[in-house]
Amino acid sequence: MSYVNPEALVSTDWLAAHIDAPDVHIVDGSWHMPADKRDPRAEYDAQHIPGAVFFDIDEIADSGSDLPHMLPSPERFASLVGRLGLGDGNRIVVYDTTGVSAAARVWWMFRVFGHDDVAVLDGGLRKWLKEGRPVTDAASHPQERHFTARVNTFLVRDYEQVRANVERRREQFIDTRSQGRFDGSAPEPRPELRSGHAPGSLNLPYLAFLERDRTMVSADAIRAALAEAGVDLEKPMFTSCGSGVTACIVSLGLYLIGKPDVPVFDGSWTEWASHPDAPIEP
Repeated sequence: MSYVNPEALVSTDWLAAHIDAPDVHIVDGSWHMPADKRDPRAEYDAQHIPGAVFFDIDEIADSGSDLPHMLPSPERFASLVGRLGLGDGNRIVVYDTTGVSAAARVWWMFRVFGHDDVAVLDGGLRKWLKEGRPVTDAASHPQERHFTARVNTFLVRDYEQVRANVERRREQFIDTRSQGRFDGSAPEPRPELRSGHAPGSLNLPYLAFLERDRTMVSADAIRAALAEAGVDLEKPMFTSCGSGVTACIVSLGLYLIGKPDVPVFDGSWTEWASHPDAPIEP
């Protein structure tokens, strides 16, 4: 079975054919956990797809929050992406250095702020380089554009909404962390956080949606992973992870198979486990 909404994912062949199109704007949305000791901005400066601008999810974020890369205000988002030359009428293609990872977070952010003409590059820079396609270290000098931010609040879940849902179970809570982190047998990468999961949540590790080469799996494989995790596609749901990044991979996969409006718990486990009164099960 093919994807129902294939427009959210573009191939390296497609991007190579459209790289010079005036309405196509390329974004490097790479991000890494602090423990990885990788600097995505430095890696972008060393090599990136020609014409790409760098989107820093830790900068284009709520600077007043103690939580990592929380969604900014619509005004801040519009201002910062406008400086990157990203605005109304653009066809935005987002990639990252690891395949499909943080690019999905950037894809989701644009949709939250009302820009639906956005897609993820399947396989990212890894696949692009493997195929011998061009990269550059030349700086990009985008012309500032106007971005009209229209917030789609349905695509976001906050702590209070998730807490109420844990009690009422109106939406399926899909936790996309690894099984070890979900059941508390593996430590959290942020050592100050408690381990375990929220009562009633379902575990669907995001890696189930990715092939070994970090491209997205087929529609049939997405549906099979959802069924194995006990997710009912006929019922509402939202996704969560460690800090709201890899959950977006699962929301992207759900979009591809015809569920376009699956929200993400923005603060995810980092916010949940930081609340002393948040219920947690092993």
